[in-house]
Amino acid sequence: MIIYDKLYGEFVVDKVLEELIFSEPVQRLKGIHQGGASYLVNQKWNETRFDHSIGVMLLIRKLGGSLEEQIAGLLHDISHTAFSHVVDFVFENKEEDYHEKIFNSVVKNSEIPVILSKYDYNYEEILFDDSKWTLLEQPAPELCADRVDYSLRDMYVYGNISLEQVNRFLHDLIVFEGKMYLQNIEVAEWFVKIYYKEVIDFFLDPLNIYGYDMLAKTLKLSLEKNILNLNDFLGKDDDLLNKIKLSEDQELLGLLRKLNPNVQVKEDRENYDIYRKNKLRMIDPSIFKGGELIPASQLSERIRIMNTKAFEKATRGMYVRILSN
Repeated sequence: MIIYDKLYGEFVVDKVLEELIFSEPVQRLKGIHQGGASYLVNQKWNETRFDHSIGVMLLIRKLGGSLEEQIAGLLHDISHTAFSHVVDFVFENKEEDYHEKIFNSVVKNSEIPVILSKYDYNYEEILFDDSKWTLLEQPAPELCADRVDYSLRDMYVYGNISLEQVNRFLHDLIVFEGKMYLQNIEVAEWFVKIYYKEVIDFFLDPLNIYGYDMLAKTLKLSLEKNILNLNDFLGKDDDLLNKIKLSEDQELLGLLRKLNPNVQVKEDRENYDIYRKNKLRMIDPSIFKGGELIPASQLSERIRIMNTKAFEKATRGMYVRILSN
């Protein structure tokens, strides 16, 4: 099977990956938006968990990761519920890791164990301990395939970076002791800048905050009214919306109408309607230089300044005033 990705190019993938890609759990991710509620208030914010999962798999492959790690990369997000991280705000889960808490259960109750067994793989060994997959996951503030792909992908699709810039970054990546690092401090400065465009400017965009808040209220009320149940969240975004619409509950329909591309909001710390503080996400990639690993912030004043500003903004949170909805 040949796969083409807009960031990484064309690859031939193994049969086990092909079968997993066409499985129901992975195909479901085509209906799960990466930005949660974002696409409801801005139609161009429409990347999906499927795009990201394929991207993570291919980035691991591009960097020489094993087939097992590619499998783990492809499947790392299959437990994301409808609307991705919106569910964390529905259940007031400050760690924003609801999908991780249900991951084992989702895998066990899917066709994935059977597919992997067919190719002589033990699903528990591949999927239930990601500490062995050091390209896929690394603790912040280091680079990893998951963190790199969603930053590059969103920023490229939303027009903030070019393919030429993406390729320059990818060309600078090296693998040392199973982990990814950069070699050029200027490339590191570029990535830190676009990472904060993602996790600060995009995640904390007032319109994004509004969309998350309004949709979380709608979904929470739908649960309280028994129009939705927990199992519904294992479907697709549109499945939940359609179920709410079919209920003809006027209170819920009124809330859904407020999720539209014509909403007008702004940051206002004095006179605000919504306050939201997201999980703190910092980046300080190590640079491989002269056989040593050196945190980029030790080599770059620009990165130290960006980190300070990002930390301040993330810990302060976002105050949003609704002008019209």
